[in-house]
Formats: sequence, structure tokens, C-alpha cells
Amino acid sequence: EAVHMITTLKPDLLFLDIQMPEMNGFEVLQKIPAAQMPIVVFVTAFDQYAIRAFEYHALDYLLKPIREDRFNEAIQAACSEVHKRNLEQYVSRLQSAVNAYLSDAAIDVDSQPDARLRSSQPALMRLTVKSKNQISLLDVREIDWIESAGDYVYVHTRSHKHLVRETLVSLEERLDPRLFVRIHRSVIANIEQISTLKPNDHGDFDIYLKSGVKLKMSRTYRAHFEHVTGNLL
Repeated sequence: EAVHMITTLKPDLLFLDIQMPEMNGFEVLQKIPAAQMPIVVFVTAFDQYAIRAFEYHALDYLLKPIREDRFNEAIQAACSEVHKRNLEQYVSRLQSAVNAYLSDAAIDVDSQPDARLRSSQPALMRLTVKSKNQISLLDVREIDWIESAGDYVYVHTRSHKHLVRETLVSLEERLDPRLFVRIHRSVIANIEQISTLKPNDHGDFDIYLKSGVKLKMSRTYRAHFEHVTGNLL
């Protein structure tokens, strides 16, 4: 029921217990697509799950019985995070509207290159991936797609899923815009790994990668995708 309600109602903020019937709180979050993940505050009587909770990028961890001051702190932090996410969505919609206008006005793309293409700073070629025992250099061409996880990102290759401490926005600024395209407020895809695109009933597009992974491109980023790839959908 929790999974169904979260994916249906799409809440901004979720207070989630850990020990529940049928499925625990961590198993619930595993069933939620990254693009639909709300801000999560765990509420539980057990302190031994705190480290694991923050591995799931929980905003806060409240122990029962809940103190009013701790609850207020969690609410204030949640409101700030909601405001931040809404601002990012507004910026994305504004950028898409500008791209759509440029496309409708038939402005030559070559005469108005992407800001990152004009930048003298070279695009990122290798990404530093840290684990407990080593630091690896990942060739960005091996990346299939990237999803936001708060102040972190999950970098997906054909065979691995890496957790990197960097926001999606900052990483997007360093990637080659001719190779990587934002298709959702929380997802960047490698253009060369895209196999097919299929429109769905909601006006969005389902994107299938060569690996078989299915991603969603929201209407907000359609114009941007067309601008980057040079193809009208």
C-alpha cells in the first residue's frame, strides 16, 4: 500500500517507519523509481538503522518517542529541500521554454552554441569514483545514465552502479553536452546509449537504452533533447 500511494500521490515529503508488515521501510524505497523519490524522514524506535537510512539519502532520522524540537528541525529542513527542488524544476521549465522559443524562431543552433561548448574548460573525460579501499577513474563514455540522489548521484554503467558525491547540476556542467543530455530533472542519459524512444499516454517519452534500461523523458525536457540531438520528436 505504501509503494502504491507514493507512486500514485507523488508526495514531496515522506515520513517512513522501518519495521512494518509485509515490507520494511528500506524495501519500500527500493520499489520507488528515482524520479519519483520524495524527501524521506525515517521515524522509528530503533537507532541501529540510522547509518543505513542515510545510505538511502534520508533527510533525517527521528527516534520515537519524538521530541518536538527534533520534529521542528526535520520539518524546517524538509521545507528548505522542497523549496530547493521546486526552484530546480522552475529553472528547468524556464530553460525548456527558452529552447522551445529558439527552435520555433528557427535560430541557427550553430550561431548560438551551448554555453558549455563556448567555455574554454574542456569537458570531463574521466570521473573519479571512490570506494572504501580504492579510487578509480571511470571513462565517461562507459556511463549509460546518471540519476540524482540529493547531494549525490548514482552513475550507471552497463555492469556497475557507482555512488558519487556530486550534485546532478554540477556534474552536468562538466560533462560534454554533445554526449550527455538531461531528460528529466533527476536523470541524465548518454546519447550514444539510447536505442529507441516511444511516446506514452502522458505526453512524455519512454527512452530505452541499449542495455535494456527504460528511462522516462518528461515533456519539460523534450525541447532541450531536440535542441541537443538536432532531431524533432
